[in-house]
Amino acid sequence: MSTVEAIKNFFLHTGAAWVLWLLFGLSFLSIAIVIERVIVFRTKGTDLKRLADKLDAHLAAGDLDKARASLRDEPSLCARVADAGLRLASRGPATAEKGMQSAMSIERSLLEARLAYLGTLGNNAPFIGLFGTVIGIILAFNELGKAQGAGNGQLASQAVMGSIAEALVATAVGIAVALPAVAAYNYFQRWMSTLLADAEALSNLVLAYLCAEPEATPTRVGAASKVREHAEPKERERVSALRESQLPQEAL
Repeated sequence: MSTVEAIKNFFLHTGAAWVLWLLFGLSFLSIAIVIERVIVFRTKGTDLKRLADKLDAHLAAGDLDKARASLRDEPSLCARVADAGLRLASRGPATAEKGMQSAMSIERSLLEARLAYLGTLGNNAPFIGLFGTVIGIILAFNELGKAQGAGNGQLASQAVMGSIAEALVATAVGIAVALPAVAAYNYFQRWMSTLLADAEALSNLVLAYLCAEPEATPTRVGAASKVREHAEPKERERVSALRESQLPQEAL
């Protein structure tokens, strides 16, 4: 028996029903992933304006501890990124920026988890259905050969048409599985871009305060004035002595 005959006999024995069950299983798994991702994405989202106003008030007052405390109960992506920057604020703005970039990369990887499955299923489900259709056509032509061998052409045509119609069901199921998966994948990609953009906006707010030059406090200004007042008489005496040394001496 040749390889082609062995493969044909295998397909004739198994049929195309297993392809349909495979598509149904992949579809149920995609539904479970969509539900799980919706829960995760809703947890990572927040009211950006409310969080930014609360954080802005604490940062304007220069109280980093209260700013971090206000983020402690926030499970959102924005809060986690901003907290990473505030935790490293004592090491300088550059270190805080790197910390927020690292936190954003970690959060992105958590959001992207299992989204590749939806994209892969959306791209390949029609081909799986087409594979089932090809198997069904092989079965149809095998029935056609048997019917023609029996000398009944009309019965053979009816058998072929019925088998091909059943085979095309696999392609239809594959497309039906692919369309929701592609739609869900694109929706989550857009949702993820929005969450990351919000996190970047909040990280820029944190950096704006960390990079700002601290204004001189009244105590420092008063101390500087006292130093200048104490130094000015000595400076005047030094200048007067220098001028007297430069005057021309009288001739003896």
